[in-house]
Amino acid sequence: MLETIIIEGLIYGIMVLGVFISFRTLNFCDMSVDGAFPMGGCILAVCLMAGIPAALALPLVFVCGCLVGLCTTLLYTKLRIPDLLAGILMMTMLYSVNLRIMGNRANISFLRIKTPFSAITAFFESNFPALPSETGIFVFLLIFVILLKFLLDIFFHTDLGLTMGALGSNEQMVISQGVNPQLVRGTGVCFGDGLASLAGAFVAMYNGFADVGSGTGVIVSGLASLMLGEFIIRSNKIGWQTLRVLLGSILYRALMLVARKYGHFINLTPNDLKLITGLLIILCLVISNMQGKVSLKNHFIRPAKQGCSKDGE
Repeated sequence: MLETIIIEGLIYGIMVLGVFISFRTLNFCDMSVDGAFPMGGCILAVCLMAGIPAALALPLVFVCGCLVGLCTTLLYTKLRIPDLLAGILMMTMLYSVNLRIMGNRANISFLRIKTPFSAITAFFESNFPALPSETGIFVFLLIFVILLKFLLDIFFHTDLGLTMGALGSNEQMVISQGVNPQLVRGTGVCFGDGLASLAGAFVAMYNGFADVGSGTGVIVSGLASLMLGEFIIRSNKIGWQTLRVLLGSILYRALMLVARKYGHFINLTPNDLKLITGLLIILCLVISNMQGKVSLKNHFIRPAKQGCSKDGE
């Protein structure tokens, strides 16, 4: 059970890192994640069925996810469509695109298709039979996510990464420095959707099938994971911020698993998980707003100075 929670948390954590770049770093509401996520699984399934090795299919998945982010950015910058509406439009259109990618099929099973996860599982089962069957997937994902986090931390210390963070906080300041905000924003959104698409490919391999509906509500779960992580660790340092994103993703998956396993005691069913996610986000927002008001109040209220008065009393 614990291994499953961590595996799912790491896989979806890749997507949450993309949400972190768009929503937190760039302050850009990118709803196209709900379409880019299942697209990753769809492209991977078609590539593997066509005999394309995963070493080429996974980079292609990431590039196609980046193209989704590019289209969303162009709708926002060139056609002057609000970011929220641009993301919703891309998300809606990608549903049909994903169906086209899979030949008008709603899902494709990996039962007869060899994937990297199945190969890793077979290797560990043959060489380490005493270990659980999912140990190989866990080790692979742990190494991959740690490497990804390390590269992101390095990127956000570069000039482009620092400019990206400044753009989300104060766009006018970035413009005054002679930097094109459209280019910086487009780079971040492309990278975020690329990570979402890559996570979708990993989820498809882990579940054993690719489905065009697997992205429904992914952005909401990503935001919930992001907010949970912010309650665990509060820091402005990028290394801690990326770490709390991953921890929030694991915690969210743990909460969902507990709700599925023990929810029947309070008459909860799997159909209520979306309701629980929404209520969790509302609760996080309410607590965050209350903490912000308390912090602001403490900032302006100063304790009275102690000591003698002017008359010495």
